[in-house]
Amino acid sequence: MKINLFKTLPVAIAALFMGNALNAQTQMTTTTPELRTWSIGLNAGAAIPISPFGGKEDYSKWKANLGYGLYIKKQITPYFSLRADGFRGKLGADNSEPYRDGTVNVSPFTSFETQVRYSASLNAVVNMWNWSMFKQQNAAQLYASAGAGFVNYETTTTTTGTNITATGTNYDKLVVPVGAGIKFRLSEGVNLDLGYTVNFVDAGNFDGYQLNGNDRYSYAYGGLEFALGSGKQLAFYSPTAATYEEALAAKNAANALKSDLDAQKVENARLRTDLNALLTDSDGDGVADKLDKCPNTPMGTVVDGSGCPLITPKPQIIKETKVIVTEADRKVVEDAIKNLEFDLGKATIRSKSYTTLNKVADLLIEKNFSLKLAGHTDNTGSDALNMRLSKDRAESVKAYLVAKGANASRIEAIGYGESQPISTNTTAEGRQENRRVEFTLY
Repeated sequence: MKINLFKTLPVAIAALFMGNALNAQTQMTTTTPELRTWSIGLNAGAAIPISPFGGKEDYSKWKANLGYGLYIKKQITPYFSLRADGFRGKLGADNSEPYRDGTVNVSPFTSFETQVRYSASLNAVVNMWNWSMFKQQNAAQLYASAGAGFVNYETTTTTTGTNITATGTNYDKLVVPVGAGIKFRLSEGVNLDLGYTVNFVDAGNFDGYQLNGNDRYSYAYGGLEFALGSGKQLAFYSPTAATYEEALAAKNAANALKSDLDAQKVENARLRTDLNALLTDSDGDGVADKLDKCPNTPMGTVVDGSGCPLITPKPQIIKETKVIVTEADRKVVEDAIKNLEFDLGKATIRSKSYTTLNKVADLLIEKNFSLKLAGHTDNTGSDALNMRLSKDRAESVKAYLVAKGANASRIEAIGYGESQPISTNTTAEGRQENRRVEFTLY
């Protein structure tokens, strides 16, 4: 049966596209850069009618002749590819010398010459080893290949004694190529390819003389491979290196976060110390030491907003008056609540809250109202931390109002922590609503 090159190559190329479709079904789970998977190669070298696998050759002295080839390759994974190969060349040998063991070849032929019109095969190629598994893009790799295909050849023999040359019939036979090689990445798109292939022909007349079983021939070559597309080459890509670099990046990010957390802990400790100093009231008169202009007042002394004793007028009968809180008064308090903001995780009042707080202070001074401040937090953090933070924020508001002249004895500051939520703590919006200080006039 006669096989044509144009009939066999489309089958090989179709198999490559099938391999590409299968690869699309099994995408890598890790994020990879854009990679080149298709390539073409050109090569040339020495075609030799022997192999290194032993056995006696039909002719005693072989000759090296020119061979050349091309291939199309689809890289399916970093370690496996399918390659469609084509080859042409000439092979020859004679009996002008005895075998290497000294025996004389008694063949009826003095020499032969075989013209390989074409050889077409589909090969599986395995990358056995990349130069470094810890580099995402390697510079060199070893590979092995094996496949099957067809070889079309014509053999010419010369008969002993008569020197009659006989041209053989054109043959199409099965061929099994097995090879190995090494590739060097010269650039992102060009590789130097050095290889050696032994071709097992399913016939004994490849050299015109069927003597020692089926014939074999070797092809040692060098050539260039051109990767198609853009990006790095999948054949030289190392998923192990990519995973290793991602792990290092994650480790560095974790270390950076830990450093930030440690720094924030130090800052929180400093702020806690500052807040404790701000709220310290040594004489227990309700005015913090930093704002107390009359320190060490006796226990139970009624003081004004600056901590100084109030001048007690002569006792007089005063009719009890009912405190009336108007809608306008409630509006002042509601505005203060809406505009009240603290630094994240702190009890420091932001400056945008001062204007509305000043109006609350003026209201307390003018109408002599009493005020209850209730601090609340969301459920982020421990119970103890939330209780302390809610108390500190209520005390911070009280200290500010007292500093503006409000009567400290009429302001009560209480912290409830996370115990009285008004919304869900499962969303950011709900937690924002739960972080509050409630004002109650009476």
